[in-house]
Amino acid sequence: MARTTAARKTGARGDKRLRVTLVRSTIGFNRTQAATVTGMGLRRLRHTVELPDTPETRGMIHKVRHLVLVQE
Repeated sequence: MARTTAARKTGARGDKRLRVTLVRSTIGFNRTQAATVTGMGLRRLRHTVELPDTPETRGMIHKVRHLVLVQE
């Protein structure tokens, strides 16, 4: 039963991945934006991570869209 629930939660967008790259420093911006960048797993400039394409991830990207580059 747990497998079916997990499969439903991922939905149609669950298998897609987004490549997010930090292209601007968080220095001089709001601390919550720096925390968002850290929460996405980005550690330094030009660092790239792959994240699942979920509404939560899209919201984080939207918050720091001026600091990151997104590739689908």
